Amino acid sequence: MIPTHQKGKNKAQDFDDLDPVITYRHILQNNLGIKDPLRVVALCDSDAFYAACEMVRLGVTDKPLVVLQWEGIIAVNYPARKFGISRFHKLKDAKERCPELMIVHVATYKEGDAEPGYWDNVDSRTHKVSLDYYRRESSKVFSMFKEGLPDAEIEKASIDEAFIDFTKPVRQALLQRFPYLSQIPADAPNGVDTPLPPPPLIDWGTDSHLIPIYSNADFESTDEEASQSAPLTWHDIALRLAAEMMHKVRVDIATQLGYTTSAGIARNKFLAKLCASYRKPYSQTILRNQAIPCYLKPLEFQKIRFLGGKLGQALAKEYDVSTVADLLYVHIEFQAKFGESAIWVYEILRGIDRSEVKEKSPVNKSMLAAKALQKPITKIDDGPHWIRVLAAELSLRLNDARKERPNLWPKTLALHAVLKVRIGYGTARSKQAPFPFTKEVTVNVIAAAGGKLWKELVGNVTGTIKVTYISLGFTGIEATDASQQSIASFLDSPAVTGVKRPNKEKNGNPSKSRYRNAQRVRSRPSSPSANQNTTSFTCSECHKTLSLSPKLLSTSDVLGRAYALAAMKDEHNDFHFAESVAREMEPEVKEVRGPHKKVKIPKIQQKEIGPRGIEKFFNRT
Repeated sequence: MIPTHQKGKNKAQDFDDLDPVITYRHILQNNLGIKDPLRVVALCDSDAFYAACEMVRLGVTDKPLVVLQWEGIIAVNYPARKFGISRFHKLKDAKERCPELMIVHVATYKEGDAEPGYWDNVDSRTHKVSLDYYRRESSKVFSMFKEGLPDAEIEKASIDEAFIDFTKPVRQALLQRFPYLSQIPADAPNGVDTPLPPPPLIDWGTDSHLIPIYSNADFESTDEEASQSAPLTWHDIALRLAAEMMHKVRVDIATQLGYTTSAGIARNKFLAKLCASYRKPYSQTILRNQAIPCYLKPLEFQKIRFLGGKLGQALAKEYDVSTVADLLYVHIEFQAKFGESAIWVYEILRGIDRSEVKEKSPVNKSMLAAKALQKPITKIDDGPHWIRVLAAELSLRLNDARKERPNLWPKTLALHAVLKVRIGYGTARSKQAPFPFTKEVTVNVIAAAGGKLWKELVGNVTGTIKVTYISLGFTGIEATDASQQSIASFLDSPAVTGVKRPNKEKNGNPSKSRYRNAQRVRSRPSSPSANQNTTSFTCSECHKTLSLSPKLLSTSDVLGRAYALAAMKDEHNDFHFAESVAREMEPEVKEVRGPHKKVKIPKIQQKEIGPRGIEKFFNRT
């Protein structure tokens, strides 16, 4: 009978890709992707970011501080961690550990305020948490990454961390520092596939920690000892060059913004993230290829991302293992039991990660403001309170985004709620509608549109309701091309530019030119006015002023009047379009030149009986 601790095990699988041969082809050829043996990736993580943001805001440097969200601690700065305080402690316990502890509650929205604030007394039943300040500060940090590393690929992984692919700028730096690498020697036996000459000695400097590479992994040994424990490779040179670039950007962020960061630098994303926290705070760590085995083997494999859940529990139970070293002996045939996940596990335990660093689109396709209600909405008339609170958050976030990209605009506003009526079970309901163009995105505009969706969502429900969750969000957010006019200029321009009938075109048919001009005017529909209180407009073509009817003014809200006015503009534009097309149907005056004089052949006379052609299908009002 096979003992449990040996079940499914086979001969140890070695780390066989730690010192790949690097040739002239590798250093001269671009776009090798994840297979590039000179690939260098870093993960840069802001230290205790939420707490650091509050320290910067308050001008605090070394005082212990925690950030609260309602009754729970969500961030602890490093001075407070010296007292043994963590996010898992109750606030009462944290105060006992550190009587001088500074306590800051995150900003919150409340009805009536366009922006979140810091209040002495916050109530989850009437306030909503705001993370907008942290998002803004995160954008500042990310912008400094982009400015300081223009040639690197940067992927924002979360609000406080980013992956950076240094492969391209490192290759450029290699060729600048060692120009002899750009020329293939005449006596190179294999041409471009000839291995590079041995690398020079390297000064690891003092800005980075080196993870030891020798057996039994005494992590308390000095970095100098670690640096001398294996022969140098060109990938080591690449790591060092990336470390110099990373250090400079981190120092700039600390100096200009006041935020300290920590970074891990390795050959792929998995290893970079794993070693980023090696010597926090305000540090950076280099994981050489030769150090990967001794760094990974002692780790509890269930602490690796995606191996801490059911998959990790199943592996621990099936093979009676706890560390990465234990799992290295499990044969890849366990794929039959664990499916495709087995291949990923097999590679990740050996430090192999094939995921790319991909820069994400700067435009988020959606924005969501949501609230789980501890005190449910029980009356239909109470819904607009939370609609307005959520509208304040959306207004702030969209306006912040439009400061960088003025042409940014959402297509749709959506309302979602978990609603339970007196009879039946709780159900999720959603309503959405096109979001109107406005020159300024205000809380009032969003709240008015959200209020209409609320009325549609609750419908004919009477009596007691119970809404335990509500969200308001934008979807279909897009940015127009930079060459196109901005939304604001679109709204400022007249609805109709008028159709000018040219006497003659130098080239081409003037009739076709006029038709294209008319089409161009007609193809742009009117949008709700930037001033939602406007009840009339003056046509720039005929200079006629048209107004909404008194009945409509008395029975519709601000948003309804805006849509009605836009519809009236479209109908009036249709009339001018029809009129211009009808003129195209008339024969032109032709000129016949004789030897002595010019003779005009007049148009065919027509009886003027009302509108002509397709013009008759439209009104002049």
